[in-house]
Amino acid sequence: MKESIVKFIDSNKDKFIEISQAIHSHPELGNQEFFASNLLVETLKANGFEVIQDVAGHKTGFIARKKSPLGDKPKISFLAEYDALPKIGHGCGHNIIGSISTAAAIALGETLDSVAGEVLVYGCPAEEGGENGSSKGSFVRENLFDGVDVAMIIHPSGENMVTGKSLAVSPLDFEFFGKPAHAAGCPEKGRNALDALLHFFNGIATLRQHVTSDVRIHGIITHGGDAPNIIPEYTKARFFIRAETKERCNEVVERVKEIAKGAAIITGCKEKVSSFQNMVDNIVPTPEFDKLYVEVAKEFGIDVIADERDGRGSSDVGNVSHVIPTIQPYIKICGHNVVGHSQEFCSAAGSSEGDKAVILGAKILANVGYELLTSPEKLEIIKKDFKNRK
Repeated sequence: MKESIVKFIDSNKDKFIEISQAIHSHPELGNQEFFASNLLVETLKANGFEVIQDVAGHKTGFIARKKSPLGDKPKISFLAEYDALPKIGHGCGHNIIGSISTAAAIALGETLDSVAGEVLVYGCPAEEGGENGSSKGSFVRENLFDGVDVAMIIHPSGENMVTGKSLAVSPLDFEFFGKPAHAAGCPEKGRNALDALLHFFNGIATLRQHVTSDVRIHGIITHGGDAPNIIPEYTKARFFIRAETKERCNEVVERVKEIAKGAAIITGCKEKVSSFQNMVDNIVPTPEFDKLYVEVAKEFGIDVIADERDGRGSSDVGNVSHVIPTIQPYIKICGHNVVGHSQEFCSAAGSSEGDKAVILGAKILANVGYELLTSPEKLEIIKKDFKNRK
């Protein structure tokens, strides 16, 4: 049966590569991925999956499922991402991610006449964030993973690696409200919201001396005033606050909020703090799950590095990893010196190496899924490991 999975993917490889290339050629920002979402949905429907769209407040989100006539347990899920970055396009390779997950799910679904279980694909918009971004956070909040046994996703990279740790991130907007006045004629009648914002930035710079090394606080000014001869009555900044765990992240957020409050007090302004997207949780690794991935990858001649990758970003895959066992290993599409979120990485995501990764990644994930459908003891080991890690 595992050989038939490989043969199925090989016989349909042109179709799966075409999907990846089509999404790469039509980059869409988060929650605007109508082309990519519809392409994946129609492909899944054509291969026997039932699909619901417009999920958990995300119009380009979907859940696809295919059940065995022999029973619908265990439930194996794949996470598909397909949003792009502003100006850079698919500089994170989400065209590859969505195509791998879709191809793997379809191939695994072909085995369901012979084995019990259910295969699911979660179409997850806006992994890169933005307004109402990080849809996996919405899916978890709406309990859409209830009853699902595991989740899998592969991310393109410069190396073949196991799931790495990630940082939790709280995405916040900080607004300051002052009072306008003529900046030269009667400045004493104004209350300067830009001064409040600058004091806020300086306060954060001071805070950075007194946090643990995993903490990252970075932001931009999105509105700094309207004219130089008017005391600014309104200013706004957007920040990401990150830490190794969501608990520590929440602690830092409270300290940053106090800085905002202090900046408002000393300038006679008012402050407002609000979230503009879902909070992103840190990834909880399940080593036994990665161990199975490494074993299957070796069957395809791939040695997967078990070391930590340099640098840590954030991903809403972390939200899923807090509720069910989840892996996000990395597959090589370029040299290790090519960094993500760059034009060079975007080119790699549309290259022949990227196409090879789509097919190889689909074969590995589908075969990991088949191991879990047919080996209850392996699935139980993974679930116990997840419970202990939690």
